[in-house]
Order: sequence, then structure tokens, then C-alpha cells
Amino acid sequence: MRRGLTGPMAILLTVSGLLLVTYASLAVGAAHHHVLPLDERVRDWVQPMRGGLFDRPMAMVSLLGEPAGLVPLILLASALLWRATRRWALLLPALMAGTGALQLIGKWAADRPRPNAAPWGFPSGHVLSLAVFFGVLAFLLVTAAQGRRRWRGLACAGCGAVVGLVAVSRVYLDMHWLSDVVGGFTLGTAYLLLAIWATQVVSVGRAPRPVPDESPQLEPIPGA
Repeated sequence: MRRGLTGPMAILLTVSGLLLVTYASLAVGAAHHHVLPLDERVRDWVQPMRGGLFDRPMAMVSLLGEPAGLVPLILLASALLWRATRRWALLLPALMAGTGALQLIGKWAADRPRPNAAPWGFPSGHVLSLAVFFGVLAFLLVTAAQGRRRWRGLACAGCGAVVGLVAVSRVYLDMHWLSDVVGGFTLGTAYLLLAIWATQVVSVGRAPRPVPDESPQLEPIPGA
């Protein structure tokens, strides 16, 4: 079996495939402008909370997924990564540019209105982009903290919490249905896992292979 399809690499591909299947099932419904019963129930539950104490914090959290919040995050992360791993310092902006293309294609294909009747709700671009951004950060932090389970757990929990908060803010602000943010998360995470798989396969392919020892072997002297 090929190196890129064994062990953890095979798991990455399998999980990515499952996420894409989930996204596709949601996208088909969104393309027909179907709204899930759970979407409506969540919106009805959140609606009475609007116009109160949470409005400003939710709006501020949501800014992380806007260009005004996301672009500075990408530039800062790339600058910090430059000394540690120049490969990822250059890959991160490229991957994030790819999320922009995914958003446009996904939104154009589904063309489902948002709950506030604005166009192009599915999938949530905020959640898609931040799932990739913080997913890359979590992957790099976990890789750097080999053998330190506590730090690895904190890295994953912290990055996941930010993405979760932004997802909640988009539903709270009536900018997305619940299925919009789930669609953004599944598509973004699938894209992230495929990107990690590709970079790891390339790294393995470029790794120097041990050179066989071709030095002459001395034969034993008879009677020695």
C-alpha cells in the first residue's frame, strides 16, 4: 500500500470523505431551499434573546470571520510562523485564499437565502474560513507539543471554542440557519484535512532515504 494511504493518512482521507458526504447531503437540501425543522426550532429559541445583553458581544465575535478580522489574523499568524516553519507560513495564506473560492462556489451552487432574507446563506463563510484557520493552528500546536497531552488538549479546545463561538454568533445574529454553519464547518474541515494529508504526503516523499552501505567488506584471513 502507498505511504500516503496508510495509518493516520488513511484516517484523514476517510474522515474528510465522510464530512464531504455530510456537506453534500446538506447542500442538496439547501439548493432546493429546504429548511430543516431543527433550523426553525433553533431560530425560534434564539429569537427572544435578541435585542438584549448579548447583541454587542455576539457582533464582536462575529467580526473574526469578516475580512477586517480575518486578514489581520492571517498576516499575524504567518509572521509568527515564519521563523518556526516557513512552509506553513506560506501555505496558510494560500489555504485561506482557497476557502474564499470554496465559499463563492458553495454559495452560488446552493443560492439559499439567509433567515433574514439576505441572499447566499449556505454555507456559512465565517465558519468555513475559521474552521480552516484555527484548524491549521491547532494542527501545528499539537505537532509542536508532542508528548505534552495537556498542551495538545488545550490547543484543540481553545481553537475549537473560537470556531464554536463564531458559529453561535452567526445563528444569534440571524445571519445563518443552523444547517448553514454546520455546512460551513463540514466543508471547511474536509478541506483542512485534505490539505494536511497533501502536505504530509509531500513531506514523506521528499524525506531523505537512508543510503545503503556500499563500503567494501574485508574478508577474514584464513587461520587468523
